[in-house]
Amino acid sequence: MIKLEDITKVYRMGEVEVNALRGITLSITKGEMVAIIGASGSGKSTLLNIIGCLDRPTSGKYIFDGADVSQLNDNQLAEMRNRKFGFVFQEYNLLSRATALSNVELPLIYGGGGRRPQRAMEALERVGLGARAKHKPTELSGGEQQRVAIARALVNNPALILADEPTGNLDSKTTAEIVSMFRQLNQEGITVVMVTHEADIASQAQRIIRLHDGEIISQ
Repeated sequence: MIKLEDITKVYRMGEVEVNALRGITLSITKGEMVAIIGASGSGKSTLLNIIGCLDRPTSGKYIFDGADVSQLNDNQLAEMRNRKFGFVFQEYNLLSRATALSNVELPLIYGGGGRRPQRAMEALERVGLGARAKHKPTELSGGEQQRVAIARALVNNPALILADEPTGNLDSKTTAEIVSMFRQLNQEGITVVMVTHEADIASQAQRIIRLHDGEIISQ
C-alpha cells in the first residue's frame, strides 16, 4: 500500500539546513497497524505528514496504492487526502461553534457527495457518540472530542488512518479506550499508522518503527 524509497526532508531556515528525514526506506502493507515511535525531533511527525501528502519530500520516491505521489498536482493530492486518508491529531481541531455532527460532515462538504447528515451520524454511531451529535465541542470531554475527530476521519471510508499523538491530551483510561478503538478499526480492515512517543501505546501495534535523528533504527 505504501512504499517509501530513500525519502529525505530538509528544512531551510535562513542559511541553516535542518535534516528532518535522512534516507527513509519503508513499506506498509494494507491492513497493518503500525506505530512510529521516537523522541521529540526524531522526524516522526514529518514522516507522517509525507505519508499523508500534507508535505512533499525533498528527495526520494513515494508510491501509494501504485501511484507515484510526486507526479500528482495539488488538486490531485487534495482529492487523495480527502478520499483515501483519515487524519487524527493530538489537538482535536474541531470547530468550536459547530455541533459534533456538523464537524463530522466537513470532509463530505469539501469532497461533495450526498447523504451528508446520515453518513456523519453513522460515523458518530460507529465511535459510540450518536447520542451526542447535537453537542458542541465545549460540551464534550477530551475523549469525546477525540472520538468526534475519529468519526470525522472515518466519514469518507478511508483506506488509511493517520494519527499523530492522538492520545497526547488524554488521561490513561481514555487513552486505553482510544487505542482500543484504533485496534478495532484495524481489525475491520483499515490500515492504521500512529505516531507516538509512548512505548506502551506503540506496543499495541503489529509493528513498531523507531526513528532517531531522522533515520529508522529498528522496525
